[in-house]
Amino acid sequence: MHVERRVHLDLPALELNLEVLLSSEIWLALLSLAALEIVLGIDNLVFLSIVTARLPEHERPRARKLGIAFACITRIMLLTSLAYLARMKEPLFALAGQEFSLRDLVLITGGLFLLVKATLEIHSAVEFDANEQTSLRPATSFWAAIAQIAVIDIIFSLDSVITAVGMVDVIPVMIAAILLAVGVMLWASTPVANFIDRHPTVKLLALSFLILVGAALIAEGFGQQVPKGYLYFAMAFSVGVEALNMLARRSARRSSDGE
Repeated sequence: MHVERRVHLDLPALELNLEVLLSSEIWLALLSLAALEIVLGIDNLVFLSIVTARLPEHERPRARKLGIAFACITRIMLLTSLAYLARMKEPLFALAGQEFSLRDLVLITGGLFLLVKATLEIHSAVEFDANEQTSLRPATSFWAAIAQIAVIDIIFSLDSVITAVGMVDVIPVMIAAILLAVGVMLWASTPVANFIDRHPTVKLLALSFLILVGAALIAEGFGQQVPKGYLYFAMAFSVGVEALNMLARRSARRSSDGE
């Protein structure tokens, strides 16, 4: 009797869950949010590729997988603590008439970190002796790279989770979208990293993206919202121009080889 009563009480909840799962609104929200999470994860993936490029080649795949795992864990932890996330927006202090919250401080710190890291990487890429290139590459220890990735994961997770909360109010859907985006990042991490590593001009372009993102994070921390559409349009336009340059260089090489 006790078992029958439990089954009877659980059936309505099960039917309700099935009804929700079969609704087109839930699946549309899941796909839309997953697509947006993938787009927001591009910055993270670029940073991941650049940091792991400093590691010995046999350590890079493991570092990329750990970095993406940290990103997934960070996002899910933030989702499950939405009340704390809301408190992060409460002002802590005011300076020269500008109020700063914990979220603002995190964004400013993350933006500065990206600016410094990208600037140092650009300097390392353009100011080196070709004979010393091999000795410069493995300049980061495995756990130092993981620590850098973990720090930037927190910064990018804030943007990702806040976007998710603004779009959908069902936590399981948000978690499922994040897991889908992380799966795509796992699949794309190695090809993206190898592509950036093989093309020095693409690496410089990716580092320039990080500077752009860092400046946008700092501006947002100071209350100046930079529309994400502008950033992604600038990135897409730059990638298109670089793709044309790569095609032009390839055609030039083929012409010279034919001669």
